[in-house]
Amino acid sequence: MTTLRLVLGDQLNAAHSWFRTARADVLYLLLEVRSETDPVRHHAQKVLAIFAAMRAFAEALQAAGHRVRYLKIGDPANRQVFATNLALVAAECGAMRFERMEADEWRVERLLDEAAQALGLPHAVVGSEHFLAERAELMQRFAAKVPRMEFFYRDMRRRHRILLDGDGGPVGGAWNFDAQNREKWPGDPPAPDWPWRGHDLSALWEEIVAAGVHTIGAAHADNVRWPLSRREARAGLAHFVAYALPHFGPYQDAMSTCSRTLFHSGLSFALNVKLLHPREVIDAAVAAWQAGTVELASCEGFVRQILGWREFVRGVYWARMPGYAQGNALDARRPLPAWYWNGDTKMACLRHAVSQSLDTAYAHHIQRLMITGNFALLAGCNPDEVDAWYLGIYIDAFEWVEMPNTRGMSQFADGGVIASKPYAGAASYVGRQSDYCKACAYDPKRRHGRSAEGKPACPLNSLYWDFLLRHEARFARNPRMAMPYKAWAKMDAAERAATRAQAAQWLARLDAL
Repeated sequence: MTTLRLVLGDQLNAAHSWFRTARADVLYLLLEVRSETDPVRHHAQKVLAIFAAMRAFAEALQAAGHRVRYLKIGDPANRQVFATNLALVAAECGAMRFERMEADEWRVERLLDEAAQALGLPHAVVGSEHFLAERAELMQRFAAKVPRMEFFYRDMRRRHRILLDGDGGPVGGAWNFDAQNREKWPGDPPAPDWPWRGHDLSALWEEIVAAGVHTIGAAHADNVRWPLSRREARAGLAHFVAYALPHFGPYQDAMSTCSRTLFHSGLSFALNVKLLHPREVIDAAVAAWQAGTVELASCEGFVRQILGWREFVRGVYWARMPGYAQGNALDARRPLPAWYWNGDTKMACLRHAVSQSLDTAYAHHIQRLMITGNFALLAGCNPDEVDAWYLGIYIDAFEWVEMPNTRGMSQFADGGVIASKPYAGAASYVGRQSDYCKACAYDPKRRHGRSAEGKPACPLNSLYWDFLLRHEARFARNPRMAMPYKAWAKMDAAERAATRAQAAQWLARLDAL
């Protein structure tokens, strides 16, 4: 009476109740399938790391006495789709029952529902035992009106008793310390090294290539520096808390050509494939604050990302899918510039952020929001293309977390479900938060024309104003955007005309910027 249990590549949760006892009547199935590698072109390191982590997890299950069936990407028996493989393995093992965890992505959940029906066996769906808020609760709470993240975050703090004083209020007298966390990094304190050693996955890469999987970015298959096991993920968490978290808060919005990660944790991949549990990550940060090694502003800023934002966007996703995936509130239609795929642009900020993403499958949240995302927003790029790029290029990108961040927070394509205003910025923002402008081919001070040295004006400046004017009917009455519209009104007619003309020139040749 075998029960067949499916484990997906982002369900590597060793603490799940399924795995507490090894049972002879349970067979765990893990699949590497083209139906998951092919919907968008994923970064080579993303495919490598997920497959390698899955294989390590399967080996750990077997070592603990569990029965495991693993279909590799190049296995001749692999039919490359969930439903067909499930049917084959169910017949092979004589399964009488099928069980799976909730899938994190709406598309996969629908596919697995259909596969279970086709299988024709009694089946059950259990929770992933990972998130701090139940999916059904979030769907109900977010269905009618999505709460502002700040109030959701405060509720989560109260519910889970995190960073509260004896009266149930926030420690330190404030719910967040965001105003203290916007400094430009001067180069000191030094940013810590990346915590993980390289893995030689050359043999796995040969399997992936032979199977016909198309990827983007640099594989670095002989030196993949991502955690592939729970032990490695926990070591990375300890490294972050000891060396990066003490300085995370002030510099969490900073960017630099001298460091790819600054004081960010790099833990999102391990979290999203469930090698780490969010509560253990939060508890480690809070323990460091309680021990006096981390300031409250840094601890709270990090906790807000995990307890607040990560859980919040999941609620938005599940409450608003599948319609959320079609949102295009600003009617953005332009194709994504070609240099998003090769980094070949003269704009230093975008060249650095895109090239880093292609090389490492990683960029931190401000690079994603205010560099690559900001440009796509200002240029009016199609959110479908932006979605596909973000989902493919980042190692931590799974649709439930990527889509609300991209289509909602970054591109305002959801019409304000997540953000109360678009996150649009000109060169002045980039200059305040980074050193990108110093060696740029464009002049960050000019809106149009050229500087005395012959540098053309930074495209971000005229595109920023053009974006505001294109969408004036929507945003002019937004109180959070009153200042830029007042500033535009104070410019003389010649300055406004030159700025709009410059933007039109850039928009006509985005690929050449």
